[in-house]
Amino acid sequence: MPYLTSEYGNPSGAHRMARNANKALDESREVMAETLGAQPGEIVFTGGGTEADNMAVFGTLQARPGRLVCSAVEHHAVLEPVELVGGSIVPVERSGRVKLDALVEALGPDVSLVSIMLANNETGVIQPLADIAALVREHAPNALLHTDAVQAFSWLDVADIGSVADLVSVSAHKFGGTQGVGVLVVRGSANVSARTIGGGQERGRRSGTQNVAGIVAMAAAASEMVSNREHEIKRVSALRDHLLDGVLSTVPGSIETSPRRAKTANIAHLCFEDIESESLLFLLERAEVYASAAASCSSGAMEPSHVLGAMGLSRTLGFGSLRLSLGYTTAEVDIEAALAAIPAAVNQLRASADGRHG
Repeated sequence: MPYLTSEYGNPSGAHRMARNANKALDESREVMAETLGAQPGEIVFTGGGTEADNMAVFGTLQARPGRLVCSAVEHHAVLEPVELVGGSIVPVERSGRVKLDALVEALGPDVSLVSIMLANNETGVIQPLADIAALVREHAPNALLHTDAVQAFSWLDVADIGSVADLVSVSAHKFGGTQGVGVLVVRGSANVSARTIGGGQERGRRSGTQNVAGIVAMAAAASEMVSNREHEIKRVSALRDHLLDGVLSTVPGSIETSPRRAKTANIAHLCFEDIESESLLFLLERAEVYASAAASCSSGAMEPSHVLGAMGLSRTLGFGSLRLSLGYTTAEVDIEAALAAIPAAVNQLRASADGRHG
């Protein structure tokens, strides 16, 4: 709050209030570096995960022209930039994991960046980043490895697991910070050109007056999250399993889209036969259960998830997807509310459909 009220100076200035703001940035940079397993000088503050991903992709391409490679289940902030420049898209297994043999086929000395997310933002499926890194080093020795760890940071030790990546993206709103602020880790000698110029902030890698209050809040949230992560993983995974087991046992034609052991603790992802997500979400909202069909940051008309399509699920089944996200505020009472609302909503929609077809 002080950085929204009394200490609102521009950190690039020279007066006392500006110096206080700059000191707060330095302290926050040190916290983010520690929680991400990086050096303070490797931390680039951004306007969120999308900007961090775009900076990794376009910034690498500008600094070291070459072919780009990503998986078919990446967040649109990676997938669309790679598609835009004619990059290679690597398919995934039914489980959602990257096909490693197909990745090898896509690699080569002309590749400048490989981007594989650590945990999927829709399904929570975790990628074998260490194995991927080894293949990239062997078959694309000139490439940087980027991982979108936005979904992963709250649920995996990114400081350890992400250490094999040259570039790592996170976003504050996924771990208790505010929307609109994030980080791109740029390790060591990784060369990424600035996408925003005209001020020289962030060591010339991202110009513009920094969001001091958002950055301070992000660092505080990251520190708190890391200290409680192990406990929260156990607590939330138990709630998630109870939720999934309850839905699967009470709703015929419900399908768990990926194995629980292969994904983060916070996501319960299901598909329902003969159900349209848009109608299901409307009924759940009326019951005070707020869910998503695909990526919660996608806007516009409902479309089947590209992630589920890449995993081999039919378009019809993809139209009946439901993503329920749990977090540090989730309690048993929330699970019970969802377990009451979901079967009732599905039954109502199916009864309505049967009445129209009868």
